[in-house]
Amino acid sequence: MLYPCPAVMVTSADREGRPNIMTAAWAGTVCSDPVMVSVSIRPERYSCGLIRDTHEFVINLTTRSLVWAADYCGVKSGRDTDKFKETGLTPFPCSTVSAPMIKESPVAIECVVADEIDLGSHIMFLGRVTAVSVREKLIDEKGRLALEKADPVAYSHGEYYALGDALGKFGFSVRKKKTDRSGRKTDRKKRDTQHNE
Repeated sequence: MLYPCPAVMVTSADREGRPNIMTAAWAGTVCSDPVMVSVSIRPERYSCGLIRDTHEFVINLTTRSLVWAADYCGVKSGRDTDKFKETGLTPFPCSTVSAPMIKESPVAIECVVADEIDLGSHIMFLGRVTAVSVREKLIDEKGRLALEKADPVAYSHGEYYALGDALGKFGFSVRKKKTDRSGRKTDRKKRDTQHNE
């Protein structure tokens, strides 16, 4: 019931370099130092065997424009389908792993498997992040990642959703109020909203 989840496309490759894509919703950040992520995959999935064999994978973020490809990659098997060819996506070389990233994805997270945990229905791969590629237009003038510009997609109970309005920044609930010229405290967000109306 922990929904929505990120809808990500996980790329991997066999030892001959043949690439594959699978879509996963059970993925996330698990550690900041060292930087690590996880992805949980059913053992019968083709990608699970590839990752177990090569100990590498790439998490590619999904956007509104990639949602059809993401869904296709989630229902077709790489055992008998070249998903790059069928979706028109482009495999692009990574800097630290042999698995490719998806060129059309705005963010690609290269990972080396640090641990593999058999949890029952799924194998959870803990990936140590070795490199991150971000589309240049997503970096604002202050050097901040402006991921909202990528139009990211979330997955909830069988459906894909575009993300909505920003509701506040971390810490906004305890932010000190600004004082106006008369010495009265004002809510900066409310004041800015009124100014823009």
